[in-house]
Amino acid sequence: MSLEDESLDYHAADPPGKIAISTTKPTNTQRDLSLAYSPGVAGPCRAIDEKPNDAYSYTAKGNLVGVVSNGSAVLGLGDIGSQASKPVMEGKGVLFKRFADIDVFDIELNEDDPDEFAAAIEMMEPTFGGINLEDIKAPECFRIEERLRKEMSIPVFHDDQHGTAIISGAALLNAAEVVEKPLEDLEVVFSGAGASAIATARFYVSLGVRKENITMCDSTGIITEDRAPEINEFKRQFARNLPEGGLADAMEGADVFVGLSAGDIVSQDMVRSMASEPIIFAMANPDPEIGYEEAKEARDDTVIMATGRSDYPNQVNNVLGFPFIFRGALDVRATEINEEMKVACAEALAKLAREDVPDAVIEAYGDQPLRFGPEYILPKPIDPRVLFEVAPAVARAAIESGAARIEIDLEEYREQLEARLGKSREMMRVVLNKAKSDPKRLVLAEGEDEKMIRAAYQIADEGIGDPVLLGDESTIQETVGELGLEYDPDIVDPSTNGYEEYADKLYESRKRKGVTRSEAEDLIENDTNYLGSVMVDSGDADAMLTGLTHHYPSALRPPLQVIGTGEDTAAGVYLLTVNNRVVFIADATVNQDPDAETLAEITRHTAALARRFDVEPRAAMLSYSDFGSVDNERTRKPREAARLLQDDVEVDFPVDGEMQADTAVVEDILEGTYGFSELDKPANVLVFPNLESGNIGYKLLQRIGGAEAIGPMLVGMEKPVHVLQRGDEVKDIVNLAAVAVVDAQRRGE
Repeated sequence: MSLEDESLDYHAADPPGKIAISTTKPTNTQRDLSLAYSPGVAGPCRAIDEKPNDAYSYTAKGNLVGVVSNGSAVLGLGDIGSQASKPVMEGKGVLFKRFADIDVFDIELNEDDPDEFAAAIEMMEPTFGGINLEDIKAPECFRIEERLRKEMSIPVFHDDQHGTAIISGAALLNAAEVVEKPLEDLEVVFSGAGASAIATARFYVSLGVRKENITMCDSTGIITEDRAPEINEFKRQFARNLPEGGLADAMEGADVFVGLSAGDIVSQDMVRSMASEPIIFAMANPDPEIGYEEAKEARDDTVIMATGRSDYPNQVNNVLGFPFIFRGALDVRATEINEEMKVACAEALAKLAREDVPDAVIEAYGDQPLRFGPEYILPKPIDPRVLFEVAPAVARAAIESGAARIEIDLEEYREQLEARLGKSREMMRVVLNKAKSDPKRLVLAEGEDEKMIRAAYQIADEGIGDPVLLGDESTIQETVGELGLEYDPDIVDPSTNGYEEYADKLYESRKRKGVTRSEAEDLIENDTNYLGSVMVDSGDADAMLTGLTHHYPSALRPPLQVIGTGEDTAAGVYLLTVNNRVVFIADATVNQDPDAETLAEITRHTAALARRFDVEPRAAMLSYSDFGSVDNERTRKPREAARLLQDDVEVDFPVDGEMQADTAVVEDILEGTYGFSELDKPANVLVFPNLESGNIGYKLLQRIGGAEAIGPMLVGMEKPVHVLQRGDEVKDIVNLAAVAVVDAQRRGE
């Protein structure tokens, strides 16, 4: 099946198209409907009539963008008209929603007259928080945007003009840094003089490129002052006092080539004629002005190459810009998207490309190395950090430039944006903030592992804790250098002298468990899990993480032997978020067949863990029986555990059981059938009767139910120790590090 046939099937699948409207408030009862429409809707109508800006409080205006086009310049298709452009505009709506949680109405206007087109958009101002103009031909697009920006008090943004300008501008900032050339010294050549090229040239000037260093070529050749009478006013601003010539003449000695024209018009000889270490942005689609391989092969020195294609490094993709620009603009109720906001976006993208890349992004791109340099000068579109780096930068610029109607706390705003990416991020932000309030010394037992090193860098950089890497110092330092991290890690190398005291302590604690003095010394020197455990037990570190390269039982064994559980019971707990709900599941990793007393102890620890996430626990002891509907040894165990907890005067949270899983989590069942239960709301702490059921339960919720998981978090240890799952990502290590730090804070209190 061809790509076109596959696309037709994709779009035609029931329901046709790509977008739909969904309600955001309850509509299940007559009361709900009377609030949503008549007569209840009269209240917000009157409020908005008195204070028009209340529309942002009582309607969806503040999160609604109009994507408007007449289909006169659809990428790769040309002037196909308004109706034929609708799939593109729907697609733009999908990107707004997917990347920035912004709702869209796509508006296709059957109007070619720029004044009439602009007038129609002006009349829609009460509906939208912003307008995204799309696929409108030049020069009409310039006049339409300029008029709308003057007449409307909401942001108007023609993405075809500014999107490529901003994203390639971010690429230019980083490319210039890589080749160590100041922006003001760059000689820049443009191939193409349409809306995108002119807007990009203007934007480069905003970034610091000198206008007199920009040479623009259209299909006739170099735009010179001699040609000024024959060209429109938008091209005319980039006319230069140069001899007439073609693109090849313009490129000779240039530092930067920017292609926004047609494919395969640049030769290798033209690339060879450029200055040393040239920057080439060949962005024609689907075929660039010169192919990636051809440009690279043309020279022996560094060639920084970017295209509009996703199958090569450094894709200049507008989706890195418009969703996040509008997100920041909408959230401060901006009246416009000005130059300061666009520059802020480009600078934030450039800065993000210099930072360590999340594992999920690396995996999505085939595990290719993504590190700042010639092959990585722009973040990838799927990098989730773009939202909470770019949108706050845009919002800040709007506030500082006077474009914002309201001011917001930018730190709180970042957290709100993270919550848009999922409930688990919102939950983790609570713990991360607590960790930062009082960082603790944290041992990372597998300190030579690249993920552990990257995690240590993030933990230290974000102020979550003071990480200590255990392992060979030269190996760790070499990896830090290869990763390009500006980081001087705290390293404990067990192969060096000075750690005999740890061997003594291990021997003292294990000498009646079959461990000799020489064996203790060997364990300290060759097994960092024992070294880390002794450091925590001795008070030389506050908490420990391990397990990234070990099976869970083997990673857990040393801390259990050295640190122990005291009189408590260790258990593994997962935090799961699904459909905006949060549940804690125990025990999923440690106790195979706990008795009633052990189940009760696991419940106490899990409830305490929930409170570290600012969640008030409601515990359910799970079974296949509901409150005695089946009576045997297996059902009596969770029933007895619930009774033990209910009789314990120190237990200050509701708990009940035994009960089936749906009884525990479905409010109608809990209240309708079992109104006598101690739980007045669905449970958020789910205690499974054994390891088998707990492990199966959390994995089904994660893999089929789409739940996001944090953990496993180890509870019940004498001191804070957490065991990772083999193959966890860097973000998982950082999250568990924050949990360990907060655990250490609580014990210190």
